[in-house]
This record gives sequence, C-alpha cells and structure tokens, in this order.
Amino acid sequence: MPTDLTEIRNIGPAFAEALMRAEIADAETLREVGADTAYARMLKTGTQPHFIGYYVLHMALQGRPWNDCKGAEKAALRKRFDALKAESFDKGRSDFEKVLDEIGVIARR
Repeated sequence: MPTDLTEIRNIGPAFAEALMRAEIADAETLREVGADTAYARMLKTGTQPHFIGYYVLHMALQGRPWNDCKGAEKAALRKRFDALKAESFDKGRSDFEKVLDEIGVIARR
C-alpha cells in the first residue's frame, strides 16, 4: 500500500497537495523521481517558485529538519534552484518579466 506524502518529514498537507497536482501521489513516487524532478513538475503545474520550498523538499527526502540546510550545501542548492526555475518556470519570459516576477509583481500563469 502506498505511503501518504505527509508521512515524510517536512511535507505537510499543502505541500502534499502541490505534489499531487504534479502527479506525485505517494512517498514512494516522490523518492523515485527525486527532489529536482518533483519540483520541476510542481512548477509546471502552477506552484510559484520559492527557494525555501525547494530546499525543504531536499531536506525532506533526506529525513533532515527543513532548517538543517546551511552554508555550502545551501549555496549549491540555490544554484540548482535558479537553473531549474529558469528552465521550468521562466522559460519564454522576457528579461523584463523575469525581473517583475522576482519583485513579486507579475501575474501567475
């Protein structure tokens, strides 16, 4: 029987709902696809990109507290997040639209 997503540390009901919209219905599927693929799918299904959500997902899959991400590890994840966001969320946006998104004034897709 599949394990509920909320059984994974740091995954609450709202995060689980976003994962389910991305067709990740259980903990086993999430572990199989991994954090980067799961997050990219979440972005494609309407989740607003947010770095904290991204690294919380990484920490969750490692069984670590969400706030355990620090220093060089956090910096490396930030680079991966920025690349993932650029390819999954910002694709097709002008530089101007990307800046508007960063300051929070562009409409959601």
